[in-house]
Amino acid sequence: MAERRLRTIIPLGIAQTLAWGSTFYLPAMLAAPMARDTGVSVPTVYLAFSASMGLSALLGPVSGRWIDRLGGRPVLASTNLIFAIGLAALAAVSGPVGLFAAWLLIGVGMGTGLYEAAFATLVRLYGKGARNSITGVTLIAGFASTVGWPLTTLLNEHFGWRGACLAWAAIHLLIGLPLNLSLPRIAQDDSEAPVAPAAADAPTLSPGQKQRAAMLLAYAFAVTIFVAVSMASHLPRLLQATGATLAAAVAAGALIGPAQVGARLLEFSVLRRMHPLVSALIATLLPPMGAVLLIAFGAPLAAVFAILFGAGNGMLTITRGTLPLALFGAQGYGQRQGLLLVPARVAQAVAPWLFGLCLDRGPIVSLWLCAGLWFSAFIAFLMLPRASSTQAGRSSEIFRESKA
Repeated sequence: MAERRLRTIIPLGIAQTLAWGSTFYLPAMLAAPMARDTGVSVPTVYLAFSASMGLSALLGPVSGRWIDRLGGRPVLASTNLIFAIGLAALAAVSGPVGLFAAWLLIGVGMGTGLYEAAFATLVRLYGKGARNSITGVTLIAGFASTVGWPLTTLLNEHFGWRGACLAWAAIHLLIGLPLNLSLPRIAQDDSEAPVAPAAADAPTLSPGQKQRAAMLLAYAFAVTIFVAVSMASHLPRLLQATGATLAAAVAAGALIGPAQVGARLLEFSVLRRMHPLVSALIATLLPPMGAVLLIAFGAPLAAVFAILFGAGNGMLTITRGTLPLALFGAQGYGQRQGLLLVPARVAQAVAPWLFGLCLDRGPIVSLWLCAGLWFSAFIAFLMLPRASSTQAGRSSEIFRESKA
């Protein structure tokens, strides 16, 4: 069974690395040459990128519903085709209209082919037993920026930004598509089939508590994703504004990927026996600590900030998939996850532009904003409702994973 799951986790993790590296992490390296060649400003490129993420917000619940019904294999495989077409279209643009059209097409793929779709795929296959599989996928895809940024830079240097986009399109067709087509179909043997929620597996929250939990989760996910996207788009500029050299800023940024993976290894080895809320609370404390240290000591602690941010963001990426699963159960997970993350996707869409405006006011203001938003997510997680009093015998599970 473990070997069979590895045959799902490894291809899905690699496919997610390619999906993130060729879309989410693309503007940080290509926005400037793209703007220069198409006759628009860099903020206009980021606005087109934001529009793509806004469209992805609308498609999240639809994608989740499709995966709940059909499984993730056909949905994720189709996104490789969409990404390839969108990136090829991006390579051919000559002005703002084509730029926005190409990014919107890529946004369709982002709405149906990134982490939320991957998590829903695993839950559809393995039910509430998907937590370790979710962690495994994020362990691999945690290197998306570490792989994506240098590879995009290398392709840009040798073939230009248009050639880089075409190369990524080819990678989706030649590598990403076969990987996603290798995923299991819905039909599984009895040991692997998703199990309908049983009494011992059912969520322990009342309807009112579920509504409150959903609102708190939606808020926490939205503000943390806002900061994560802001860092992905502006981290080198932010660190340079604190006094770091370009080389030091790039070197610090390269530490985010390994820090994410290290935190996910901690989740996989130590924290997996605890309730996902424990991971969420730890994750939302690390980036504010890093921001305060960077404010206090400046550029010499740029690497420390990057490591703490990467660790917190890496751990919280898992929590976005596992905490709703623990609170609400596996039934209808895909559609519910899509709805929970609509505010997060909207925040994701406006983050590059809004944070860029904030950064224009200075790095200290920007860092305090990041610290405040992440700490407010910590408060939101603390306010999550516990089990109802009629199920007090199970309320201690908030600090350990159910053995059911």
